[in-house]
Amino acid sequence: MANLKLSFDEYIPLRDIVFKTLREAIITGDLKPGERLMEIKLANELGVSRTPVREAIRKLELEGLVIMTARKGAEVAPINEKDLKEVLEIRRSLESLACELACKHIKDSDIRKMKTINGEINSAIDAGDIELITQKDVEFHEVICIATDNSRLIQMLHQLKEHIFRYRFEYIKEMKNKKAIVDEHNKIIDAIEAKNIEKACKEIESHIEIQEKYILNTLIKD
Repeated sequence: MANLKLSFDEYIPLRDIVFKTLREAIITGDLKPGERLMEIKLANELGVSRTPVREAIRKLELEGLVIMTARKGAEVAPINEKDLKEVLEIRRSLESLACELACKHIKDSDIRKMKTINGEINSAIDAGDIELITQKDVEFHEVICIATDNSRLIQMLHQLKEHIFRYRFEYIKEMKNKKAIVDEHNKIIDAIEAKNIEKACKEIESHIEIQEKYILNTLIKD
């Protein structure tokens, strides 16, 4: 069982704090795929009653991060090939469209922000900070997403974000040449800055396909 600790906020209901804590533990790998989520144990560790834990587990099940089985009860959903492909197929299509729209609408300030974030990713790689690399990678793609000026597309990408984060974290944690992320991002930046729609879409699709192949080859267990 992971060492879980609540971060209390007087403006957020306890059930939401428990949910956020458990979700973060799952997507960062502190709670492992297949690990059982026993209400009493979690409640004792978090110092809360079973009710907010039960409610959090139900929400996590709706997000696909937890599965319920007949004999074991709640457990962390496995990282499997079908889920990975479904999530990344949708992500690839949406982010390709995002790059197309960003080429038309992006501002110079957005390009500068992408370059700054990519520099921060490079520094986080040197420091070996996997969580920071992942967070900054999310921020990088978020700049492209917001630059589309398409509220529906932004909403759809946000709905995928937690699932994407889980796979992204595992990918970054396991990959040997993390500097490849910076190189791939630079190609995306160059294409968007040049407003080359075809190249931008090609580079973002390649970026996501590399992640998919790497995870399938190294992380997916039969």
